[in-house]
Amino acid sequence: MKRINIKLIVVMGVLAALSVVLVMLVHFPLIPTATFLEYDPADIPIYISTFIYGPVVGIVITVLVSLIQGLTVSAATGGMFYGILMHIVSTGTFVLVSGLIYCFSKKNNTFVIVSLVAGVIATTLIMIPANLIITPVFMGLPVSAVQGLLIPAIIPFNLLKQCINAAVTALIYAPIAKTVNKFI
Repeated sequence: MKRINIKLIVVMGVLAALSVVLVMLVHFPLIPTATFLEYDPADIPIYISTFIYGPVVGIVITVLVSLIQGLTVSAATGGMFYGILMHIVSTGTFVLVSGLIYCFSKKNNTFVIVSLVAGVIATTLIMIPANLIITPVFMGLPVSAVQGLLIPAIIPFNLLKQCINAAVTALIYAPIAKTVNKFI
């Protein structure tokens, strides 16, 4: 039993580290009018860990990665606490929704897709009130300014980012899961 736990911790560490490296190496604006909203593929290893080990592991990695990213990458832009909180809300929502659906499903390719689509929708929807509540507090913007960004920037950004990460996850999840399961 101890060997399995150690292997799980090692795999979690590798996926968390990969997530941090991805956000450091790959990040760029998706919406030309809102260059502060940057795409990064850092959630892909988190989503994969969620499908392999379940939503609890996905949440643990989400919080860990959010803290590391917030203290390193986001610290340089001055949005450390804001970035940590928004990443936990966004990725945590995806992980909970998609992870729970997949956890209680037949665990086949159809349910991977169903879980990912549900995660995309849930995350896009939860980020509307999250931006309306959290962004004004941390960014000093009036709620009306954030409301003005919802349709042209925030909603399309979250939808597009989650769709890209979900599509990549769908493509690479099965081979990675097979590889990981060989070692555990």
